[in-house]
Amino acid sequence: MTDTMATTLELLTSPMLRPIRHGFFTRKGGASSGIFQGLNCGGASSDLSSAVEVNRARVAEAMEATPARLAGMRQVHSAVAAVVEDAAAPAPEADALVTRTPGLVLSVLTADCQPVLFADPEAGVIGAAHAGWKGALNGVLEATLDAMEGLGAARANIRAVIGPCISQAAYEVGEDFMETFLMEDPAYSRFFAGGPNGRPMFDLPSFGLHRLRAAGVGQAEWIGRCTYAEPEFFYSYRRTTHAKEADYGRLISTIRL
Repeated sequence: MTDTMATTLELLTSPMLRPIRHGFFTRKGGASSGIFQGLNCGGASSDLSSAVEVNRARVAEAMEATPARLAGMRQVHSAVAAVVEDAAAPAPEADALVTRTPGLVLSVLTADCQPVLFADPEAGVIGAAHAGWKGALNGVLEATLDAMEGLGAARANIRAVIGPCISQAAYEVGEDFMETFLMEDPAYSRFFAGGPNGRPMFDLPSFGLHRLRAAGVGQAEWIGRCTYAEPEFFYSYRRTTHAKEADYGRLISTIRL
């Protein structure tokens, strides 16, 4: 489902996560211009910091919070999940955040990797993860579930939704990449298909769903949108690389109690 805010922001939501307030924001409605046109929320990009601040403030408003309540992290493609209670604390070096603090907005930045939002509405525990291929393979999704359980969530009650990310049709990889997965588990071959250039094509969202379901999550789904294929809606690191652009924007996904 698509919700359009009064500020012209556009966010995708999932019935699976309701009534928890959440959103996978598209690039629509932001203050950035040029190659960052739209809602670039990546402070590490070369975009104007003032534009990024405006964009993040608009996201906070859409989540009915102040920018001071928007919690983030220093994402490093790890399998680390951090518990947060105060957005004013220094951003942890991690790739997932979990909390049971009402009003705190968890956020994750992506530009082809999987943004994954988690919720156990009964226990009042939520999570947000950045799951690229490396984080997903190394266990960031499982670490998020473990951390949520540590706050009182029940794994069988946790719902997980994968937001817009690169799809298999756009994710050409090398033989070495595929071998890394097959060394972990030969059955992972099912997440690869032959591409038009004779190279493997990797199905990142299907791999994410597999890891979530194998870990015992209650419900899981992919929202079904490809960041590479829809430039008017999403930023994409791979598309930027192919276009030889100097930099790229970052999408933001958020969830709060």
